[in-house]
Amino acid sequence: MNRKHPATGPLTVTVLVFPGVRLLDVTGPIEVFTTANEFGGRYQVQIASEDGTEVITSAGTRLSADLSAHDVQEPCDILVIPGGPGWETMIKDDALVDTVRHLHAKSRCTASVCTGAFLLAAAGLLNGRRAATHWRHSRQLASRFPSVQVQPDAIFVRDGQMMTSAGVSAGIDLSLALVEDHYGAQVARSVAKDMVVFMQRPGGQSQFSVRSRTPHTRQEMLRRVLDAVAEDPGANHTLTAMARRAGISVRHMTRLFDDEVGTTPARYVEQVRLEAAQVLLETGDDPMPAVARRTGFGSAESLRRAFVRHLRVTPGAFRTSFRTTGMHTTDPASAPTAP
Repeated sequence: MNRKHPATGPLTVTVLVFPGVRLLDVTGPIEVFTTANEFGGRYQVQIASEDGTEVITSAGTRLSADLSAHDVQEPCDILVIPGGPGWETMIKDDALVDTVRHLHAKSRCTASVCTGAFLLAAAGLLNGRRAATHWRHSRQLASRFPSVQVQPDAIFVRDGQMMTSAGVSAGIDLSLALVEDHYGAQVARSVAKDMVVFMQRPGGQSQFSVRSRTPHTRQEMLRRVLDAVAEDPGANHTLTAMARRAGISVRHMTRLFDDEVGTTPARYVEQVRLEAAQVLLETGDDPMPAVARRTGFGSAESLRRAFVRHLRVTPGAFRTSFRTTGMHTTDPASAPTAP
């Protein structure tokens, strides 16, 4: 759907809102598209609710609607389906799901933000497609809708006319990608600079969580093993060593990880070590070999390979990008420039 510099009229963006919608899921994309108009873009944004009345967001803020969803008769270029914390209630709302189907049928591109992917999945629009959502909910999306190919680490995913994005601010990333599609990289870059955001942020969702995604286990012996890995990522955590600590066989330990954690022991250990390395890079000045030793990677090269494999960014680039917001910079000359 690459449609740079359209010669005809403005591109229409329809944003669906509903009670309990997350405010930034709505305002983030709107801000991108309206800011693009200051740099040569031509977007016409309209907000639709089911019945055309205002809604109250999950933050308690009232949002007015321009029209009823069923008053949308003309095809729109982009349909934005935001999410909300009450996604379990959202997908049980048949009228809301039907509204999503109705609007999608009139859209050239349908894009969801965060848990808005659940609405698309409930409407059957993601069947057989790749999709993203907030990392905290990726397992639920995959289990509730097994025909959806969930990409748990993606910031956003494009599959045909469908686009889905990760949590909250990822809707901005997705919207910038659409601006680049329509009006070129320079316009998208100008919008990113104006909003002081990355045009293309490095890494994936893995940088924001690891242990918080681990399900709670009822197995006391496994909890002890998981705690030991978290307390000292640099220690010996081979499968044999972990099985010995738990007093069980290697085969039993492998089965427990598969059943209770949903991954292999080696992958789990690497994920925890990766998270520990991220913390050291964000908060300290240790050289890469020292970070690698303290977190169990052994060498700076092993650390680099793990970062590139999981986060698609080198440790050095990660330290530069995520270590500080720049809020405590006192010397203007040393302040980071906008992307």
